[in-house]
Amino acid sequence: MHTQSGTSLPVVPAALAAVLPSRYEPPAPGAGIRLSSDTLPGLETVSPADADSVWLHDALLGPHSADIVRYLGLARSTGGPVLDLGSGAGRLAVPFARHGFAVEAVDRDGPALERLETWARRIGPQVAGLIVTTRADLTELRLDGDYRLALLAGAMVSAVPPQARPRLLREIASHLGAGGALALDYTSHLLPGLVAEPQRTWAFQVPRFDGIDEWVVARQDFDLRTMSERITYCTARTGKLSTERVVLTTDKWIVDGEHLAAELHAAGLYIEGRRRHRIDDRTESVLLVCRPDD
Repeated sequence: MHTQSGTSLPVVPAALAAVLPSRYEPPAPGAGIRLSSDTLPGLETVSPADADSVWLHDALLGPHSADIVRYLGLARSTGGPVLDLGSGAGRLAVPFARHGFAVEAVDRDGPALERLETWARRIGPQVAGLIVTTRADLTELRLDGDYRLALLAGAMVSAVPPQARPRLLREIASHLGAGGALALDYTSHLLPGLVAEPQRTWAFQVPRFDGIDEWVVARQDFDLRTMSERITYCTARTGKLSTERVVLTTDKWIVDGEHLAAELHAAGLYIEGRRRHRIDDRTESVLLVCRPDD
């Protein structure tokens, strides 16, 4: 449950204070703490995930799962096969297979792909048989097949180093069949907003149904010099007998829309559609649908 907090930390278990990093400082007066569940900073990161972060991936991606409907609609117009890049534990890949699409799910994290395969097998052989998993880093991706739809969903493009992004886009474009499309989304930060608020703090309670009370404080730091972003998640997980404290850090890049458009063009892709969703007065989510040049 999320409640407004003003300019100090929200009322959370006292144990949470112990997991905050020593450099943590409350936000400046007027900055406040963001608590809205539909605008949480994402966990896409340049570093491989580990088992301890799986629960947080699920909590952060949950509010954004409505994008499945949008991507499924696009798949119905393009057909399959579908290439899900940065698939994680199958948030998109498994629902796509349930709707009859052949999917290649690519991720660098072995445990995530294992969870995907287990989920698909639990549903049944008709779903598991439509999914192929490939363990690979997007910066070194080499594709063999041809696809009608490629997805870089969940702002995964921000986890690709800027110097590696042009090659990745060229690789994707060269494996899109006639009438195919690349769909990707990213968070667009307005420069004045980053200058005015280079540090942002979030607090939220993780929905659980096992009797454990879990809170997270996330500190978002932007570096305009390197056009990078770091998020530190400080968590307190309290059960009947003990409290577990975990600190997780993710790093990613700030995506410049004009640069990305130029890279797409250089890769042989043109932007057919652009959809924007305003998050606040300084941030918006952007979805691009790109097609190969004729």
